[in-house]
Amino acid sequence: MPWPDDVRIDIRWAGICHSDIHMKRGEWGEALFPLTPGHEILGTVLEVGSDVSDHQVGDVVGVGCLVDSCGECAACQDGEEQYCAKGAVPTYGAEDYHGEITKGGYSGEVVVRDDFVVRIPETYAESDHAGVTPLLCAGITTYHPLKEAGVGPGTRVGVIGLGGLGHVGVKIASAMGADVTVFSRTDAKKEDGLAFGAKDYRATEDGSVFEELAGSFDLILNTVGSGIPLDSYLGLLDRGGVLANVGAPEDSLKVSAFSLIGNRRAIRGSMIGGLPETQEMLDFCGEHGITATVEVIDAGQVDDYYDKVVDGQVRYRAVIDTETLAG
Repeated sequence: MPWPDDVRIDIRWAGICHSDIHMKRGEWGEALFPLTPGHEILGTVLEVGSDVSDHQVGDVVGVGCLVDSCGECAACQDGEEQYCAKGAVPTYGAEDYHGEITKGGYSGEVVVRDDFVVRIPETYAESDHAGVTPLLCAGITTYHPLKEAGVGPGTRVGVIGLGGLGHVGVKIASAMGADVTVFSRTDAKKEDGLAFGAKDYRATEDGSVFEELAGSFDLILNTVGSGIPLDSYLGLLDRGGVLANVGAPEDSLKVSAFSLIGNRRAIRGSMIGGLPETQEMLDFCGEHGITATVEVIDAGQVDDYYDKVVDGQVRYRAVIDTETLAG
């Protein structure tokens, strides 16, 4: 039986995030095994605890990157559970407040504390649900820095990388009214980038774009982590501009202090969003018909798709059909 504040969910869709690969391969340190990854979860409520009032059996719900926090610290009180002073509990591979190891979405069911379950807007048809699933991570990861920067009509936003995070960021920023430019190494994804809502798409492989567009942006969303010329991208920012880093590579970011001092530019780290903002993001995306662009896969394809994600061969997010799980 669930705890009084628990919700038991029948999982229908589970997204693959690059974080799952980092965890499984020990790239962020030693993981707790056996490991059941997956923090993009969409399904139907099967059972609720005696104290649960916000969710009912049969509701279509989602679970993102967190399943618990202390609920008492300043961050939790502000609805920013991801910054919980006592430690937010990741959806999988971590010890929760009951001393149990959390298990994620690559499964038939999951049990989650009610405050960490979000409602999937009814504006989405059932056929949309596979594409909604990655919003539980990729959606809130990109929505949070866009909202924090006050993105709206006329804001000049650059998005580095048109991958699993970047393509969602383009869709959301465009729906907010921003003038969006995609930066990608080649023109291979240009047609997609423009279809997702970007007004411009620039290939960076010859380097000329950094001179042509110097000082042209209010916000740049870096979705690819390290391995890119951050100093060159900082030069694209206007006075007071911000480069928001949402990637989490295993190696360090390198930047010259002079790239920041000039024109009062800044690099800001950004880590998902709290539960109230996650619901806000879903409602916004539901209102604007935003879903991730996904490849639906069988459970037996997960290992192959891990390699495809790393190699940038997925357009643009892989989602597991949990009906293909072995019984």
